[in-house]
Amino acid sequence: MDLNLNRADYLQVGVTSQKTMKLLPASRHRATQKVVIGDHDGVVMCFGMKKGEAVAVFKTLPGQKIARLELGGVLNTPQEKIFVAAGSEIRGFTKRGKQFLSFETNLTESIKAMHISGSDLFLSASYIYNHYCDCKDQHYYLSGDKINDVICLPVERLPSITPVLACQDRVLRVLQGSDVMYETEVPGPPTVLALHNGNGGDSGEDLLFGTSDGKLGLIQITTSKPIHKWEIRNEKKLGGILCVDSFDIVGDGVKDLLVGRDDGVVQVYSFDNTNEPVLRFDQMLSESVTSIQGGCVGKEGYDEIVVSTYSGWVTGLTTEPMHKESGPGEEVKINQEMQNKISNLRSELEHLQYKVLQEREKYQQSSQSSKAKSAVPSFSVNDKFTLNKDDASYSLILEVQTAIDNVLIQSDVPIDLLDVDKNSAVVSFSSCDSESNDNFLLATYRCQANTTRLELKIRSIEGQYGTLQAYVTPRIQPKTCQVRQYLIKPLSLHQRTHFIDHDRPMNTLTLTGQFSFAEVHSWVVFCLPEVPEKPPAGECVTFYFQNTFLDTQLESTYRKGEGVFKSDNISTISILKDVLSKEATKRKINLNISYEINEVSVKHTLKLIHPKLEYQLLLAKKVQLIDALKELQVHEGNTNFLIPEYRCILEEADHLQEEYKKQPAHLERLYGMITDLFIDKFKFKGTNVKTKVPLLLEILDSYDQNALIAFFEAA
Repeated sequence: MDLNLNRADYLQVGVTSQKTMKLLPASRHRATQKVVIGDHDGVVMCFGMKKGEAVAVFKTLPGQKIARLELGGVLNTPQEKIFVAAGSEIRGFTKRGKQFLSFETNLTESIKAMHISGSDLFLSASYIYNHYCDCKDQHYYLSGDKINDVICLPVERLPSITPVLACQDRVLRVLQGSDVMYETEVPGPPTVLALHNGNGGDSGEDLLFGTSDGKLGLIQITTSKPIHKWEIRNEKKLGGILCVDSFDIVGDGVKDLLVGRDDGVVQVYSFDNTNEPVLRFDQMLSESVTSIQGGCVGKEGYDEIVVSTYSGWVTGLTTEPMHKESGPGEEVKINQEMQNKISNLRSELEHLQYKVLQEREKYQQSSQSSKAKSAVPSFSVNDKFTLNKDDASYSLILEVQTAIDNVLIQSDVPIDLLDVDKNSAVVSFSSCDSESNDNFLLATYRCQANTTRLELKIRSIEGQYGTLQAYVTPRIQPKTCQVRQYLIKPLSLHQRTHFIDHDRPMNTLTLTGQFSFAEVHSWVVFCLPEVPEKPPAGECVTFYFQNTFLDTQLESTYRKGEGVFKSDNISTISILKDVLSKEATKRKINLNISYEINEVSVKHTLKLIHPKLEYQLLLAKKVQLIDALKELQVHEGNTNFLIPEYRCILEEADHLQEEYKKQPAHLERLYGMITDLFIDKFKFKGTNVKTKVPLLLEILDSYDQNALIAFFEAA
């Protein structure tokens, strides 16, 4: 990685959404460009840089929160008209700030994503996609799951209009008119789409996608089928991708790929001779990157990456060197420039301090007057609660526009808090009385100064469901707090998938009764993550799921009056049976429940657990040996006398202890799952085997796979 970029902060606006900052086209090659940005206050601001200072070209009045900002214009001409989406309205501005368009779409939901191509406007709200031409309605599509982004392949290069929707159920839907031409699965929920090289690549059909779990890929969207070209896995467990752009920052004549992530990481990928991406640069900013663009803003002749962050900072990563090589005359000039900059900053700081004093006095007066209304300061919280497939844990990310003082985590179900490397907050646990007040966890994270983003990792237990609450208190006066709630679902470790192995031994649970399609769908939403809130179109629906911890699977098919659930894990069927009958009883619905248990599935599930259990037992054994081996090493002075296996344990001691520390209660979890499997197997036969559990735990302590299977079969 031989690319050196220096950071320069330009200015701060209000809180920003994804894809709300663009660079206006330059008047000539490598001339400085204007930046246009929209924020949650509804303000659109356009500014340029002069002598190191941000100078506004125009600034609109506040209004509804701006969800998207795009550039448009006549095809094959510079795209310098500014379009913003706020609520259900699209507004258009010239590069000088004159409003020329106000188009009320009359959509029932707020616009979430927008793409503009000539006189074509492509919009999506949560589930609805609309295509307008010259502000006239052309096509409409209702998606089965939430739409995160929308784009259209370049109409000037291809014979037909081909819009593509990025949907939450890990699918890109390719449309023709109002119909789906085909769907293609991607490796995670897609959050952002962009045309490769800004124009669709050589074919005009190349599409980049980024996912919420940090994966990046390129797909060629042909008229008949998708061609997956490459994919970058998220090996380093970085944040989800919010924005991408194509720009030649390396200066080799080939456009590079610029990537912005929700954990503040900015990356640059170049392309090698085989057109495979190679990482050339990465830098960590302290908050999520909502927009990224390549261009020239700070100084003419110096290319840079311009990013906007969640709290509204516009920052440049520029190729302009910080320390210029210069002669004596130049040095005086640079020093003078620096002196001017420092004096300007000082006067700006004094002005801000005076303003803060004034506002504080004003607040004191208003809060003490008899007519005072409650003046609780408001602040924005950006939160994300997602299941990670790699380690079957939930990530809870909390981001605030100002520094966080502390976060209190409270849960009414048993959960484990796992270690997060990036987390510098100090955690303290309070004792809980789970029997009298349903508190299973009370933990406080005290953040260091200037921490605006906190990431937590949580592992839940399937079958135990309830609510996790986060009380977020920022460093503002007077003290105020926001509460965010997250549902821990009964089958919380299951994740949507599009294919399952139908050859596995499956157990079946069948429900019949006087219930509607919407009612049975609401029960499935209650039990399982990643199911769309709205019932899908049609009379019958099938969803597939995979357990991220054990790799077992679940198939759920339901319609009005009937629901069929198939799984290779008896415990999954048992949890569904208990929860669904409870939900139906609440609504006074009479359910007929029948089940078919496949005995072979128990052995199959134990075989799936085996490698995980064996690995954890071996890890625990190695960690127990470390202290004794270290003592021997000190006593003998070297490790030559030890067998290679023990020498290897000593060499890897730090790594082993770190891994063991990262996965607390992992072994207990596996023991718990095997115990549940044992109890559930006999529960369906009408036998209570809880008295035999101590015997089962003895077998697990001296674990042997064949002995365990024999115990299950003999009991």
